[in-house]
Amino acid sequence: MMITMEAEVNGKKLVYLDNAATSQKPTAVINALRNYYEAYNSNVHRGIHYLSAKATDEYELARQKVANFINAAECREIVFTRNATEAINLVAYSWGLSNLKEGDEVILTIAEHHSAIVPWQFVAQKTGAVLKFIDLTEDEVPDEEKLREMISKQTKLVVVHHVSNVLASVLSIDQVVSWAHDVGAKVLVDACQSVPHMVVDVRSLDADFLVASSHKMCGPTGIGFLYGKSELLSSMPPFLGGGEMISDVYLDHSTYAEPPSRFEAGTPAIGEAIGLGAAIDYLSGIGMQKIHEYEVELANYLYDRLSSVPSVRVYGPKPSRSVTRAALCSFNVEDVHPTDVATFLDQQHGVAIRSGHHCAQPLHRYLGVNASARASLHFYNTKEDVDEFIHALSDTINFFASFK
Repeated sequence: MMITMEAEVNGKKLVYLDNAATSQKPTAVINALRNYYEAYNSNVHRGIHYLSAKATDEYELARQKVANFINAAECREIVFTRNATEAINLVAYSWGLSNLKEGDEVILTIAEHHSAIVPWQFVAQKTGAVLKFIDLTEDEVPDEEKLREMISKQTKLVVVHHVSNVLASVLSIDQVVSWAHDVGAKVLVDACQSVPHMVVDVRSLDADFLVASSHKMCGPTGIGFLYGKSELLSSMPPFLGGGEMISDVYLDHSTYAEPPSRFEAGTPAIGEAIGLGAAIDYLSGIGMQKIHEYEVELANYLYDRLSSVPSVRVYGPKPSRSVTRAALCSFNVEDVHPTDVATFLDQQHGVAIRSGHHCAQPLHRYLGVNASARASLHFYNTKEDVDEFIHALSDTINFFASFK
């Protein structure tokens, strides 16, 4: 049960369509957090008393659950971070500063989230590496063929999303990884919009690094994770210094723990990790393939209904037998600002969507707009939610049209 989904907003039953920003939380996740703080609250690792041992076991069990969920070879390939943004920064500062040099190339798409662009701008400024971006095709998906052509012996890293948080497009990660590995380059995958919605198998994808965020997959805020191949993590220097990440500390130098401890300085987000583990149990209990199949059906329904509304422009590819869209639509209404659309939907109809640039300003500039509105679904949404949204949107458009 999703408690928030039963809420009312402005006297209307809530229709929550902002899942690409964050998901709602099942009762099981809230109970797991409460149970940690009420029953065995303690710091993890090194403590020999019962509460510390119990907390440590549950914290490390959560790591194992993440590893199993994405089919990592071993749990030490999972590093807990504050969020996916920190996970990308960890790779940028630890692997990037140690491995990139002047003239090396990092390839990204114009559709990347800011968290996948800005850290590499920092690294490029410090190392002299060059960032190169691929544009979209006429179907408004990142041009994979251009990406393939852009990869060269100068390419050292490819940074790509799995699912676009604006376009709803899905990249062929296994192909991208194969092309990159052919020239010895590494691949970092932003899987924030895929891990919560489909089966993601890191060994099948053969990705070198992959990041995701707990709060988008029914878990708590304040925790995410980095998957990294074991040999890569072992070769990387620490990201932050302090407790937990050391082996021995002397006055003039220190030695460092093996991964993942090397990258988890200080007291971690213990309750949040345990909550993430509970979220994974919840999702696994439903089945990720089942969730994906249902959401594909919802995605097509949302696209068809929304694209048929007059004056509405939907971004991203049209779904077909060969093109799968994620269950989200970014759109604009002719002559109405997306924030006005979102405000009216919320205040008059209790429909929650998002407006803005969705942390993708370069993409919006490419599309020729400053912002867009976005409706995004999860497995607990229904076609009735979509119908209510379309009814509310039509009413909103008519309201603003009355002022013309």
